[in-house]
Amino acid sequence: MRAADITGLPPSASGMRIGLFGGSFNPIHAGHILVMEQTLRRLALDALWVLVTPGNPLKSHGELAPLADRVAAARRAIGNPRIRVTGFEAARGFTYTWQTVRFLTTALPDRHFVWIMGADSLADFHRWERWEDIAGTIPLAVYVRPGAARSALASRAATALAHAQIDEEDAPLLARRPAPAWVFLRGRQSTLSSRAIRARKPQGESI
Repeated sequence: MRAADITGLPPSASGMRIGLFGGSFNPIHAGHILVMEQTLRRLALDALWVLVTPGNPLKSHGELAPLADRVAAARRAIGNPRIRVTGFEAARGFTYTWQTVRFLTTALPDRHFVWIMGADSLADFHRWERWEDIAGTIPLAVYVRPGAARSALASRAATALAHAQIDEEDAPLLARRPAPAWVFLRGRQSTLSSRAIRARKPQGESI
């Protein structure tokens, strides 16, 4: 796979509502795809971009598969043509989400982006570099994760952004709302995790 095929931005057009779902996807699994499909529909998005990261700054990279392998695996696993996979952050040298958000909203100001995360990520969102800038730049959609709802909704970030939370029934309007704005989405859940999948792999077997 050529580098440009891995790191290019998906095509888009003015006015599109685009979800951004970032992660290591090491490996991608059915739980990830469940969140993608649910948020694509419930946020009334035109497209969803899966941003395969070079590596999460808050996690160890010891078991991280090569970017090209993770991008290829994600593309094989996803069958919805409105969901596109890219590793563009690596080509730009981006380490943090705020860099990605600033770049996309500046380079493509006529698109309506929404950042998608799991409830477990909201619980730790205050640890993200410049998290307040992210929340002030782009709407956020938080999807419920098993056992994480209570800690997420009681988190430092959720408390700070309580004034900006919208009702779940208004989720289709989120992409066009000015930031800060966020919604907590409840629905179908998966107990799968990339860490557990890696732990089941025999030592030396590729993901």
